[in-house]
This record gives sequence, C-alpha cells and structure tokens, in this order.
Amino acid sequence: MTRIGIILGSTRPGRNGEAVARWVLDIAKQRSDAEYELIDLLDYQLPHLDEAYPPSMGQYTQPHTKRWAETIASFDGFIIVTPEYNHSTSGALKNAIDFLYAEWNNKAVGFVSYGSVGGTRAVEHLRLISGELQMADVRSQVALSLFTDFENFSVFKPNQFHQDSLTATLDQVVAWSAALAPLRKG
Repeated sequence: MTRIGIILGSTRPGRNGEAVARWVLDIAKQRSDAEYELIDLLDYQLPHLDEAYPPSMGQYTQPHTKRWAETIASFDGFIIVTPEYNHSTSGALKNAIDFLYAEWNNKAVGFVSYGSVGGTRAVEHLRLISGELQMADVRSQVALSLFTDFENFSVFKPNQFHQDSLTATLDQVVAWSAALAPLRKG
C-alpha cells in the first residue's frame, strides 16, 4: 500500500505546526487509499548539516543521517506542514531536506502551510526545492491564516472549507505517488 509521510516542518517551542499536522493526520487516517504517518522533525534532532559529502553521493556517515534517510526512503510521498518565517520555510525543515537526495526522488509532495498570508511564500520556495530533488509537487495546497484559522494566533481552529482543500491535496499526492512508483523501482 502507498505510504504517505506527513512531515511536521517546525521545531520551534510552542509551534503551531503540531496542531496542524495532527489535523492533517486525523483527516488522512479516515481514508483507505494509503497509510499515513506523522514524521516530526523534533524526533530526529538533526544538527546543522554535518555530512562531508554532498547528499547526491549517498555516502552518509552520521548515524542521525542514516536514520533520517531510512525514514524518508520508506515513504512513497509526503505532505509537508510548513510555517512561513521571513517569506520562506523554517530553517529546520530546509536543513532536514538538505540532508538527503535520492530518498526524495520520484516521490509526490503536497503542502499545508500557515502564516500571516497563509504560508504561501514558504510553499513557493519548497516547490523550487522539490523540483531540484526530482519530486512531483501537486497543485492543490492548504494555506492557513494566522488571523482567521488560529485564535489569538496560537489555538488552531481551521475554517471548514480547508478540509476540502486538504482532501484534494491528499487525493493528488496519493495519485501521483502511485503513478511514480515504477520510477522508484527502476
């Protein structure tokens, strides 16, 4: 069965992303088209990139990199939950992405973002990065506003219409993940 990882792309204390990622997981787990699992960057404690060789060489030496690579390799596609910091994604998420290369290739990715303008600028950066990693980013996305989807900018209370956007994003990620499967096996 297709496996989709939901990456929680913030490690900040008091992060809003945990509630968002759990919302994504709760909705995804109601589906029967794939297996869904939360991947929390806090669980990996990745330091600033500390591998001597470029990730494209696949010569990982650090135990944390090998563990991270094994996790990412086990999935067929991803939903990335990202905050927007300074018109981009979090440094922790970018660092985690940069640790690997082949493990990302030929996999689908969708985005759920949050921020003052819905986190859309973070997603635009992630789309460029995804292309370089040979990932297929899907068109549909969820953009959550700190002003309308969070009470006092911290208590997650998404508008109901976001569930439709999430369903479309999940549909596309699962379909593209399945379509790319022959490329991952070859």
